[in-house]
Amino acid sequence: MSLSDLFKKNKSKIPVSDEQWNRIWDMWAKGEAKAPYSQLMTYQSELYNGGHYQYFDNVSSEGTLQEDMKQLETILPPKFKKALKKAYKAYLILEENGDNEKAEGIMEKCDDVFYDNEDEITQILERYAIGN
Repeated sequence: MSLSDLFKKNKSKIPVSDEQWNRIWDMWAKGEAKAPYSQLMTYQSELYNGGHYQYFDNVSSEGTLQEDMKQLETILPPKFKKALKKAYKAYLILEENGDNEKAEGIMEKCDDVFYDNEDEITQILERYAIGN
């Protein structure tokens, strides 16, 4: 099963057909989804797989982290923007110093913001799916 298959046929609150939902994830997998939705889809998939640390680590290895974060800030609701910024500061501390209990705790709280409110991200993507 591919990564995009994990998100297909997600139960939605907005009337999105399976075809619409699957199409946007197929577009994302092929690199054809438009900004900032492509970045939001990457953010969501990385957080599902390993939290903010994994998101920052994987996207920074592609050399697009700063641009991706700018794109995310144009679409994320305020609580997610705040968590993204806090998590990034914690990530930088962890990358520089290795283990740091305080930074790890901050990162975990930021992950919780996402997991506790992920339906808001899904709704943004559902609206995108309807339009494509």
